[in-house]
Amino acid sequence: MPKTEISIRIPYADTDQMGMVYYANYLVYFERGRTEWLREHGLCYRDMEAQGLYFPVMDCSCKYHSPARYDDMVIVHTRLAQRGAASVTFSYEITGAGRLLVTGSTRHPLVDATFKPVRFPAELRASFDAAYEKENSDC
Repeated sequence: MPKTEISIRIPYADTDQMGMVYYANYLVYFERGRTEWLREHGLCYRDMEAQGLYFPVMDCSCKYHSPARYDDMVIVHTRLAQRGAASVTFSYEITGAGRLLVTGSTRHPLVDATFKPVRFPAELRASFDAAYEKENSDC
């Protein structure tokens, strides 16, 4: 199943006194993965904002499986897990040194400048639909 993958070397600033990654920093890695996913699929936050559309995080989950530490190289795997009429959900896996570190997801409604939920415009919906079909095909 195709997914977007980015590599991140864990900086010291992202760790606690024990040298392990802070929980909240995994959410930042999710954001980086999602931004790259959008770019890879020809989409961009700036373009949406120029149209008066915003894509905030409505809810998120993050589950630890194994610790990452300062200077580890990790890979953030991002894929579009669900798409609806007015929101999408991304899923994430963060791996490093051959082991699963973290899994999680984020859900994003599409809202206008007044923060009112709106349906995806046809062109944007088509882009998400095509990406979803590509990622979830058996080929």
